[in-house]
Amino acid sequence: MWSEIEPDEIKDVTIDGYTVKTYSFGSSDNVILCANGGPGLPCDYLRDSHSCLAAEGYRVVAWDQLGTGSSDRPTDPALWTIQRYVEETETVRTALGLGKVHLLGQSWGGWLGIEYALTYPDSLRSLILENTAGDIPHLVSELNRLRDALGSETVAMMQRHEALGTLDHPEYEAAVTILNYRHVCRLDEWPAPVKRSLDDWNMGPYGTMQGPNEFLYTGNMAEWNRIPDMHKIKVPCLITTGQHDELTPACARRMHEQLPDSEIHVFPNSSHMPFFEEPQAYYPALLKFLERTSRA
Repeated sequence: MWSEIEPDEIKDVTIDGYTVKTYSFGSSDNVILCANGGPGLPCDYLRDSHSCLAAEGYRVVAWDQLGTGSSDRPTDPALWTIQRYVEETETVRTALGLGKVHLLGQSWGGWLGIEYALTYPDSLRSLILENTAGDIPHLVSELNRLRDALGSETVAMMQRHEALGTLDHPEYEAAVTILNYRHVCRLDEWPAPVKRSLDDWNMGPYGTMQGPNEFLYTGNMAEWNRIPDMHKIKVPCLITTGQHDELTPACARRMHEQLPDSEIHVFPNSSHMPFFEEPQAYYPALLKFLERTSRA
């Protein structure tokens, strides 16, 4: 269902002296604000997979987060915190005059969405948490379980390279590649917007906040856990995940159990990107939720 549609509006927003680039599709006052994953990725993959929702009567807005894509790329690691990105999100919302939004956060964008909902609850119509987690230490235990499926010798090899800091060794990179194809995107050929985002990945924010790869958390988010606070999020919430997702259905269940008004969808043939891997199931589930919460 995705297509590379030209935005109806591209606009710069100034945040603390820096410029971020925003992209808008459609003109409805019923707005979906998309916070993409990473951190450090341009928004291409999430923007291009969700811009089609403009044809369903929504205004879809995405932006290249500071440090990514066509936005400014400062190198100060002090900028790479979830609290600063929360303020960036609110600045984008107010600068574009979006009003209350359906905030759709995918992967790292879901962590940002949770933090944003706890900080600016009155800015939301609903919260859509896609392929994400509310508890990073629990996520790490799930990632270790997925790594274990590679076999004890491979896990030992990965741990050796992680201890030595030789993460660029071909055998370590090969193990990470296998995990990516199992748990990030299970398509034989990854879609062009995904490749475009990955090819332009800024490892500065990523390394500072998360770590060197998808399966090793060493950054300033490593101890982040908002599960004890998620009961405070009162807006309707949709949680989506893939059966094979690196941010596993167990992570989704923990959030679902704490959110007072939430529903959960697990897509059986997907990993981290159901909107590309299983669009025939993903879009109807998302649209049904958006229609319900828009009427409310």
